Amino acid sequence: MARRTRVSCREVNGILLLDKPGGLTSNAALQQVKHLYRACKAGHTGSLDPLATGLLPICMGEATKISAFLLEADKRYHAALKLGVRTVTGDSQGEILMRRPVPRLDEDLLERALEHFRGRLEQIPPMHSAVKRNGIPLYKLAHQGIEVERTPREVTVYDLKVTARTEDLLELEVHCSKGTYVRTLADDLGERLGCGAHVAALRRVGVGGFDGRRMSTMDDLTALANEGPMVLDGLLLGMETGVEQWPDIRLNSDAAYFFRQGQAVFVPHAPTCGLVRIYAGEGRFLGVGHILDDGRVAPKRLVSC
Repeated sequence: MARRTRVSCREVNGILLLDKPGGLTSNAALQQVKHLYRACKAGHTGSLDPLATGLLPICMGEATKISAFLLEADKRYHAALKLGVRTVTGDSQGEILMRRPVPRLDEDLLERALEHFRGRLEQIPPMHSAVKRNGIPLYKLAHQGIEVERTPREVTVYDLKVTARTEDLLELEVHCSKGTYVRTLADDLGERLGCGAHVAALRRVGVGGFDGRRMSTMDDLTALANEGPMVLDGLLLGMETGVEQWPDIRLNSDAAYFFRQGQAVFVPHAPTCGLVRIYAGEGRFLGVGHILDDGRVAPKRLVSC
């Protein structure tokens, strides 16, 4: 039997904004994209539930060094909540726990309920989540019928507003910090309203400075891959786009040399604190730096291309 020839991977650097389809895990989507690009190295920047669709930034090659900063970024979602039905998982894929009539919700009552969930709040991670207990994801324990105590986590909901509503459906825009579970938010809001609720549909439309206007679908990628993986490279964004929200600093040749050696450097008129994007004088992106107490700029994460 002839041995199958293994297709070698190639060095690909950049960020793809994938429109993840429903029914696919984030890791499965990542592996498909990595295969289409024949990329040696790739990672995503925060899981989306299989039910959810929308923005999943995928970092390839040296851009994986930026992925941690995108994991920390805030997120934006469009969510459709089904009122009157509470489920085990907090979404439409879970077993129904109870059904209750939906009360008449006037605008004042609904606004008071929403206001309760704006700002800082504590959430208990759902059992059907990727949070690990003793190295085991909670969803695996949940599938075995095991429920364990979970530690509440502090998250921030920056904005929460209704975009449309019917008698038993509530459509929301959610702007929140990393680690916020929209399913938990839906379940808690449903209990606040006295009727229960679950997420019927969820779409992520923003991650940090990225929005959903430049996303590529899996069908787009598959079609272009038929012309050769290098054709796909035109869809990639520069890795510095993942940290565009930070100030930029340009170093002269001497400072750039020492910075790339891992040394902190003095930069006139630099910001006084926080994270910054670092460029060499000719415009080459060197990575991310942070401002030390003495005003010097130190490397935080360097890239090599």
